[in-house]
Amino acid sequence: MRRKWLLAVIVVIVVLVFGGGYLAAGAVVYNTLTRVNPDCNNRPDDLDNAPDAFDLPNDGDASAYLMPDYETVSIPSRDAGITISAWYVPAAETPESAPAVLLVHGLNSCKQAPSVLLPGGMLHHAGFNVLMMDMRDHGASTVEDGRYAVGTEEYRDVLGAWDWLIAEQGIPAERIGLFGVSLGAATMLIATGAEPQVAAVWEDSGFADIQVALDAELARNGYPQFLAPAGLFMGRLMSGDNVTAISPLQAVQTIGTRPLFITHGTADRRLSVQYAYDLAAAANAVGNPVEPWIIDGADHVQGMFMITDDYAARLVAFFTEHLGA
Repeated sequence: MRRKWLLAVIVVIVVLVFGGGYLAAGAVVYNTLTRVNPDCNNRPDDLDNAPDAFDLPNDGDASAYLMPDYETVSIPSRDAGITISAWYVPAAETPESAPAVLLVHGLNSCKQAPSVLLPGGMLHHAGFNVLMMDMRDHGASTVEDGRYAVGTEEYRDVLGAWDWLIAEQGIPAERIGLFGVSLGAATMLIATGAEPQVAAVWEDSGFADIQVALDAELARNGYPQFLAPAGLFMGRLMSGDNVTAISPLQAVQTIGTRPLFITHGTADRRLSVQYAYDLAAAANAVGNPVEPWIIDGADHVQGMFMITDDYAARLVAFFTEHLGA
C-alpha cells in the first residue's frame, strides 16, 4: 500500500512539473504569435498614406488610383465597446445608387496599407463606393487586448462596417461586396459565412484550415508543433479566444454558391499558395465552381503590384458582375 501511495505522489509531481512547463510554453507561444502592433507594423511610409496620397511598393505610380474626396468615420462593431475607424470614399457620380465594396487589411497592417488603398482606388475609379477599415487592435480602431483572434472575433467588426453601409449610406445588401488580403481575406470569408446577405467576396492570399495554418505558423517561428494544444488552451484561459471555433475553410462551405473570387501568388513565403487550392476545392464541393487565379511569381499580397492593370480589370469585372454597375 505504501508503495502504491508513493507511486501516486510521484505521478502527481511529474504531472505538475512537466504539465506546468508544457502550459507555460503554450502561454509563451500564444503570447508571441497573437501580439498585434496597432501602428501598421511600424511601417513609417504606410502611416503617411491616405486615400488622396499614398505610395506603392518599388516606386510604383499611384496617381491613377488616388481618392481625393473621402471622410474619416467611426463605426460600431457588432461587439459592444468596439469602435472601428474607417475611410469612406463615395462614388464620384451618383453614390446613392452605386454599389459598395468594403476592404480589409492583413495582420499587423491597417487601412493605410497600399494593399488596401490600391484596390480601393481601382474600385472607386470604376464607380464604386469604397469603405476601408481597421480591424480591432489595428490602426485607429479600438485596442481591445492587443491580440488578434485569427478572424474569429474580427469578423464582427467587418459585419459592423457592413451594417453601417446599409443603415447610414442606404446601400442595399445585395449591392455590397467584401474584399480582404491575408488575415483580412480569412476574416472576410468568416464574415460572409456568418452573414447570409453578403453578396460577393474577393479573397487575396488568405489561409484555409486554421489547424494547418497554426502548424505552419509554429514552424515558421521555430516552435515545435506539439505545443499547439497548449497554446490553444492558454489562449482560451488568458483571453477567452477560441481561434479554432471557425476557419475560412468551414466558412466557404457555409457560403455555398455565392460569388467568391480566390487569388494567390506562387511565390508566397508567408502563407502557402496551397491554401487557395484548398479553399477552391471546398467551394467546388458545395457546388460553387471557383477556379483560383494563381499569379506566377507573386509573393504575399504582391500580385496587385506586379500586374496592376490585369488585377484591376478582374477586380472591377467581378464586382460589377455580381453587385451591378
